[in-house]
Amino acid sequence: MNIRNLFPAALICAAFATPALAAPTAQSPVAAAVKLADWQLAHLDDLSHIPRATEETRKTRGWEQAVFWVGMTALADAGAPPRITEAVLAMGRRNAWRPGDNLYFADDQAIAQAYVWAAGHGAGAAALAPTKAAFDTVVDKPAVTTLAFAIPPEGYGATECLKRWCWCDALFMAPPAFAELSRQTGDDRYLRFAMKEFWATTDFLYDPAEQLYYRDSRFFERRDNGRKVFWARGNGWVFGGMARVIPLLGAGSADRTRMEALFKDMAAKVKSLQKPDGYWAPSLLAPENSPPETSGTAFYTYGLAWGINQGLLPRAEYEPAVRKGWAALERAIQPDGRLGWVQQVGDRPDQVLPSDTQYFGVGAFLLAATAVAELDRKPR
Repeated sequence: MNIRNLFPAALICAAFATPALAAPTAQSPVAAAVKLADWQLAHLDDLSHIPRATEETRKTRGWEQAVFWVGMTALADAGAPPRITEAVLAMGRRNAWRPGDNLYFADDQAIAQAYVWAAGHGAGAAALAPTKAAFDTVVDKPAVTTLAFAIPPEGYGATECLKRWCWCDALFMAPPAFAELSRQTGDDRYLRFAMKEFWATTDFLYDPAEQLYYRDSRFFERRDNGRKVFWARGNGWVFGGMARVIPLLGAGSADRTRMEALFKDMAAKVKSLQKPDGYWAPSLLAPENSPPETSGTAFYTYGLAWGINQGLLPRAEYEPAVRKGWAALERAIQPDGRLGWVQQVGDRPDQVLPSDTQYFGVGAFLLAATAVAELDRKPR
């Protein structure tokens, strides 16, 4: 599979070779993030701007919108105006603080990250109750199934392994909520469950030779012009997820030591794959003729900046990649205020157009902005 085969030649020439991207702005990362957040809030109920909107996109407790709210919590913590916090709290109240309907499905657990944050920012214990009840069932009666990804005739949603974290995206969706719930309640069952499943998934999907994750087991043997297929956003989910989980692990614990080592290995690989224009290609090992893509780029910019801020990555070595990534994200803001070049919902590298945007791409941008802003505040 080569991404070039997905497009007419004219589209490749027009959209990929010399994309018309806006010039960077002089505003601070937090100001840029607030401006984008305001744009998304104004379009929260209008799906006309999302090219591949589905019923899943409409779900206010589904993963697509959840990742936006995760970014909003980080933005609120970074000193954004109070309306950002109020928007998160209002969303939680509208949802009655309920995770998604599919109890064992990581994508339906993602919104809980915003709820557990809200519990400590004005919503109180009521914001935790539905999530705690759901997670109690998951950890007390864990799913027993393979991690092998096989879609049955009934369709994607009937895939048995989705009851566990058998696709790499899940390592962003679920573990941070489980870990934070343990921190807030003092009950380590949630964290122990999350770490057990995180390492099971990693042992299954991580390629130590390439220091990257396959999206799921269907991709073990797939190739892009002879090269393994590693999806940018898929690996971005994992990289960004680790940045959210590591601070919640005990200092010096075996899990933290192992995850920090994994993070640093991935960081080195990710840095080596950044394109000269600051973006990462949708198919990480196949950068030729690839379009700008902002969701993967945002997660990598976030993770690398976070790693520098935490002292895990040498600033002199990694900051240039962060700066190029952030400049690329700024250039992707379109004239109407949307974040463009966001690959739509999928499970592999795909086409991307300037007008393509999505809630989760905005959420990743907000995470990147807050980490870059923290880096800006650190003395050199």
